[in-house]
Amino acid sequence: MTDARVDRDVLSALQEVMEDGYPELLDTFLADSEARLRELQKTADADALSSVAHSFKGSSSNMGATRLAELCQELEQHARDKSPSEIIKLVADIHDEFADVRPVYEAERQRSPAH
Repeated sequence: MTDARVDRDVLSALQEVMEDGYPELLDTFLADSEARLRELQKTADADALSSVAHSFKGSSSNMGATRLAELCQELEQHARDKSPSEIIKLVADIHDEFADVRPVYEAERQRSPAH
């Protein structure tokens, strides 16, 4: 797990802005990410893949998960023109990247107990 995958400045800014809402924001990001991953893994429809990837890209970017956002952007842009095997690989890469950054957000969550 490397912190280079998560922009700490983004997290610090979010914590400042969100204050007491920050832990809830972390919880929401983790839960939404899990749901989006499940959607990506079960759909073969290019439009659905592109749509889910778009929303996942936005939340990842907002939360400072830069590499995750890049992978989601790639899926969003190429869902229609990649082969099924390429899509499966890209979804697997997104899944792996989330698995790598998730502990960062979970640790952040532990550091920020809800009031």
